[in-house]
Amino acid sequence: MTKRILNVVTNVGHYDNSGDDADHPTGLWLSELTHAYHVFAEAGYDQTIVSPSGGPSPLEPRSLKFPNYDKSAKAWRNDDAKMALLEHTAAPEQIDPADFDAIYFTGGHGTMWDFRDAPELKRLAESIYRQGGVDRTALARREARAALAAREHIGQLGLRRALGFVHGHDLFHVQPPG
Repeated sequence: MTKRILNVVTNVGHYDNSGDDADHPTGLWLSELTHAYHVFAEAGYDQTIVSPSGGPSPLEPRSLKFPNYDKSAKAWRNDDAKMALLEHTAAPEQIDPADFDAIYFTGGHGTMWDFRDAPELKRLAESIYRQGGVDRTALARREARAALAAREHIGQLGLRRALGFVHGHDLFHVQPPG
């Protein structure tokens, strides 16, 4: 039986605050999806992309510039079928967690706003974990605020640890609180 991974991306296209950055664009940090997607595909996993609201996932403009815009991200952007996956992401309500073996939360600054207040994403992660699909949650995070939210979520799930990447793509482990 083919294993399946659920990739979670953001729907947020602008910073959510009232300060000077209110109109500042943000979104999915493309390479944080493409690197993982490639590794999972090479390992034979089927993949689905979901976002908190379903529909389009905007791209973080800074992820599309040197030095962040790498071969993997360029190949994705030049592939119409792959870009369509980001234009038409599934909504959590359309996903049956029993169909998945793992869940991967991608990065980008937009995730700080829509991941933390998404009870349907939490439901998916908990269900996949409880059915034995994962023993850790993979998180790609560039912001400490999101990492702290992830730490709280890891504790709520009763996970032993999470794996993630920080700026520079150094691997870090987050232990649950308590």
